[in-house]
Formats: sequence, C-alpha cells, structure tokens
Amino acid sequence: MSADAAAPTPTERPLDHLRVLAKQDVVVMPGLRHIEVYTLEGLLTFLWHGDPGNAHVVVMCGGAMGGLLGPAGGLYHALGEIFAAEGIGTIRVGYRRPNDLAACVLDVAAATDLAHRNGGRRFVLVGHSFGGAVAVNAGIVLRAMTAGVVTLSTQSAGCETASALRRPLLLLHGDRDELLPVMASQAVQALAGTGELEVLPGAGHLLTEAAEHLRDRLHRWIPDVLGRPLTDVDAGAAGG
Repeated sequence: MSADAAAPTPTERPLDHLRVLAKQDVVVMPGLRHIEVYTLEGLLTFLWHGDPGNAHVVVMCGGAMGGLLGPAGGLYHALGEIFAAEGIGTIRVGYRRPNDLAACVLDVAAATDLAHRNGGRRFVLVGHSFGGAVAVNAGIVLRAMTAGVVTLSTQSAGCETASALRRPLLLLHGDRDELLPVMASQAVQALAGTGELEVLPGAGHLLTEAAEHLRDRLHRWIPDVLGRPLTDVDAGAAGG
C-alpha cells in the first residue's frame, strides 16, 4: 500500500452507533445477567438469559411504553428461563426511547450485535404491539442472521416495508383486542406477502387469556425456525 492510500474504514456496528457513556453488567443469578448501557440518548437495558456464548438467540421487545416482561403475564421471562435450559439465549430489551421506531430498532439491533460478539449467529425477533413493528424492521435490517420473526398483537404502522423481510413470520392476535384489531396483523401479513396468522379466541391486547397456549406455541415454533437453513421464503405464501 502506498503512503498516500487511505486505510480502510471498518464498518460500524449497531453498538457503535449508541454513543455509549458507560455500561454495567451484573449477574443477577446463574443464567441471568442484567446489563445497563448508558448513552447520550437514554438508558438501554438488557436482561440476558442463558449462556452468553449460545449460537441461537431470541431477542424480545415490548410495546410503545417499553417494558421487559412482555404480554401474557410475563411471557418473556417464562420463555427466557425455558430456552436457557435448552441452550438458547434470550435477551429482553428495555428501550432507550419507547415509541421511537428508529431508535427502538437500533436498540434491538444492538442486542443482536452484543450477542454476536459473544458467539450468537442466528436470531429470532419477538415484539408485542408497537414492538411487532420493531421486530419486523429489525428482522429486515438483520436479515442475514434472522431465522424468524414473531409478532404479538402487532400494529401495522411502521411495517410498510415488510415484504423485504422474507423470513418465517408468525403473527398472533387476540380476537378481543381492545387496542388493535386483528386486521392490523392481517395487514402486516399482507404487506409481508407471507406468514402464519393465528387468531386467539377470547384474548385481549395483553393476551393474558392465551398465556399457556402462547408459551407452548412459541416453545415449539422458535426452536424449529432456529434449526432451519437461512433461506428466503416465497412472497405470496401467506397462510390463514
């Protein structure tokens, strides 16, 4: 290389965009870490279940008000414990700026980046309500490593580019959702051109009435898609 040649600029990764001021990482109990990342745009929180070196990782995010428990009476915590015992990592994301779609997508991308630096290679993204749009958009940005996306009571706003996802998509929605109608998930399915929509009888926006079914369904679906080859799904294959 000549003296005049510029050195290549390394590609910035999601964590590099956060402008981190400080970080705390505490082992709460065996198999569970609490990580706080202080940034100029707010506090980003991760609860990380399982061995940080796991190659398969589930990243879960909340709705427009944030939160770490997820719907259905703490679904995210329950699945985090189940998957940790089976060699699958789970990171629950507490947003820096809830209800800011671009910022929240970056937060989820930062969680996958952190896991990738520790050995994570294949991801499933899960989001509730507003978080459904976060999960879909993060899945598009991270498509090379995304095995699948799950939306729970999702909104359709922000999912206009869902056709670029081209990964297995599972949409779960209660037929008594008092905030977002089932047609929101139907719209996302149509925009994606693929995906499986399950309507849960009697379930409201928080899906509490379907808690046991959700745990069982996601306990089966997520490991299944993590074990599949990373290949594009055909658009237009939306199922009911």
